[in-house]
Amino acid sequence: MLTPDEIRSVPLFASLSDAGIDRLVRTSADIRLNAGEYAVHEGGERALYAVLSGKLEVVKRFDGVERTLGWRLPGTIFGEVPLAFATPFPGGYRAAEPSRVMRVEPHHYFAIASLAPEVAEKVGALARERIGGLQGIAMQPPKAQITVYGERWDPACSELRRFLSRNQIVHDWLSPETPDLTRSWTGSIPQAVECPVVRLADGSRLEKPPLRELAVHLGLQTRPTQEVYDTLIVGGGPAGLAAAVYGASEGLRTLVIEREAPGGQAGTSSRIENYLGFPNGVSGDELASRALQQARRLGAEILVMRGVESMNPATREVVLDGGERVRARSVILATGVSWRRLVIDGFERLIGKGIYYGAARSEAASTHGQDVYLIGAGNSAGQAALHFANHARQVTLLVRGGSLEKSMSRYLIEQIAGKANIAARLGCEVQAAHGEAHLEAIDIVDRKAGGVTRHECGGLFVFIGADADTGWLPPEVQRDKSGYVLTGDEVLKSGRWSHTREPFLLESSLPGVFACGDVRLSPIKRVAAAVGEGSMAIAFVHQYLARDGVEAAR
Repeated sequence: MLTPDEIRSVPLFASLSDAGIDRLVRTSADIRLNAGEYAVHEGGERALYAVLSGKLEVVKRFDGVERTLGWRLPGTIFGEVPLAFATPFPGGYRAAEPSRVMRVEPHHYFAIASLAPEVAEKVGALARERIGGLQGIAMQPPKAQITVYGERWDPACSELRRFLSRNQIVHDWLSPETPDLTRSWTGSIPQAVECPVVRLADGSRLEKPPLRELAVHLGLQTRPTQEVYDTLIVGGGPAGLAAAVYGASEGLRTLVIEREAPGGQAGTSSRIENYLGFPNGVSGDELASRALQQARRLGAEILVMRGVESMNPATREVVLDGGERVRARSVILATGVSWRRLVIDGFERLIGKGIYYGAARSEAASTHGQDVYLIGAGNSAGQAALHFANHARQVTLLVRGGSLEKSMSRYLIEQIAGKANIAARLGCEVQAAHGEAHLEAIDIVDRKAGGVTRHECGGLFVFIGADADTGWLPPEVQRDKSGYVLTGDEVLKSGRWSHTREPFLLESSLPGVFACGDVRLSPIKRVAAAVGEGSMAIAFVHQYLARDGVEAAR
């Protein structure tokens, strides 16, 4: 419990009356931190803190990279910026050694300030000083972790840049068209046969690096650290990350295996406007980034650029690409789905050269001033159209059906209608794609009016139906004809359940193997539903471990 002398040791409170000190003694929290623990995280709710002992580090993430902004020693305060400007904490405060801090809730602080106006004056002056420092840091250009050199229409270069963007790696991209290239790229300019070339922060160069090898160089985890886990999650989309957060937070040894980058297809969404708790919407990569940080902070391991080749149904041992084996007491399938490939003349030859399946937010800038086309009528296509409209001259949605209402949310339809440079062509399909080095034009057939017309095209992005990626699963895990995993009642209906108890709601036909998110057979395909199912899956994992007598590792 705090004492009056401890509170008076903080210069801000030294001149308070006995009544003011007594109020702080009765209402302030006494927080004791071990090294590495946070008094408050970046984005935390506002309050006033004072350091009584120890040392706290001020940290903030800029473009995915954590930076140390300063230190707070005994007698100093923090939280003045959130209180003065009514904002969340712009940075996090982490104990560098065993520390002790007091926390004053906002309404108690304002009560003290009304009794002692000089306290509010000091806090306000300190807030103005520190917000100026934050603005100065924020205005500094982000330092690229690596530099990529390659041609715009090189599919390998496009894939590499997408990998970096999806994994929150700040990078510079140079091409033969970059102005003043010799000043930006030190050393000899790479030849076309060497590209793409990556220059790391230490100056070393990698030619055509495999993405997994590059991930290792960038410090991303690609190998598990243990042989056995309580739960192994296949897929790092919203469902998988939610399961990772809840699994790790509840003490389960948790491993996530992601073949590309955390976030899944939702990670490419430019704006998700109907997700609970984000009244102004949130981009898919921001949502994924926050979930990834949270999962890692709680202790989950996240492997990237690793796929699963097979699973032993008897032991739940999975074989990773490369032959590595990992055993788990339970498995959660959260692989999501993959975009369905189109069989159209010219497509395969031009994939990565102007034709793309899905779209990362970073690709919008390359469409500046171009006429681009999107195939699809779902929410992903609508979100991408709105994002591309901020860069492209004209965005056209090509819709095979007769309306958008059947597959797209109303709020997206209304926003699209309000954009002058977005058009939707109904009853249309792409018949062919043309171009030598890159996509130049597409042929569109109008089923309603008849006839085929050719249009110049600066980019074609495909957002059509998707298929479940479950071909690697053993036959013991029952799926429908499209590959979606049956769970709960659907398993019972299939007659493939042989256990003495009934399957849990998200349990597959193989006890101890669960499915959540888009890979599960369900008519609901929404980010919020995937997150909910991911958290529910952990609850069922706990019940499975308890009922089937499988002791969780400690």
